[in-house]
Amino acid sequence: MNKNDLIASVAEKADISKSAAQDAVEATFAVIQDTLSGGDDVRIIGFGNFAVTHRAASTGRNPRTGEPLQIPASKIPKFKAGKALKEAVNS
Repeated sequence: MNKNDLIASVAEKADISKSAAQDAVEATFAVIQDTLSGGDDVRIIGFGNFAVTHRAASTGRNPRTGEPLQIPASKIPKFKAGKALKEAVNS
């Protein structure tokens, strides 16, 4: 499922227009992105948690030359599925 399929499904399930569903889906994504960018977690009971984890700097190797290179530290968004979502997927 891609973003357009998601918008169409939301519009059908909520019985709203596709443009209203598109606004709702994009607003949801924007709020999650803004919250994670601000350093906070997003917890949706029954669905899952979005959080930012920190990846430390490390040394890697260029696969072509074998030359070592420095990989900078970064922040990585992660999602952990909630119990209800896991159960729904596994049933």
